[in-house]
Amino acid sequence: MKKVYVYTDGACSGNPGKGGAGAVLMYKYFKKELSEGFSNTTNNRMEIYAVIMALRILKEPCEVMLYSDSKYVVDAVSKGWVYGWKKKNWMRTSREKALNSDLWEELLKLLEIHKVTFNWVKGHADNPFNNRCDFLATEAIKSDNLKEDVNYK
Repeated sequence: MKKVYVYTDGACSGNPGKGGAGAVLMYKYFKKELSEGFSNTTNNRMEIYAVIMALRILKEPCEVMLYSDSKYVVDAVSKGWVYGWKKKNWMRTSREKALNSDLWEELLKLLEIHKVTFNWVKGHADNPFNNRCDFLATEAIKSDNLKEDVNYK
């Protein structure tokens, strides 16, 4: 398996509000940057979407070292919370729905293809790749062609 390094970040102007996702993928000497913006969404949705956007572009199963400044995303996968929510029909507790189940479902499908190790990095610190993802995400918000996050309610 090819070993790919991926950094992701999501951003929102207002929460909910306009949102953006940014990712930087690196394999050997190659680097690819991705970004997308949405007209009405949440920060957490953009954090998950940034990971999905990055994994979707990989053309074959890869070993991925993924770095995100979102404890929500990193902990949900690394600590197995998302698997529990799915098992309980997307409920966090007997009364509380797990949010963003549409994105979690898509991410879980991608995690069946790729071997992904999730790593947390401090946001807005001295990591140039995380800072670049933040820039890509915030710039995506400014686009004139924002997509609709059709599953955001």
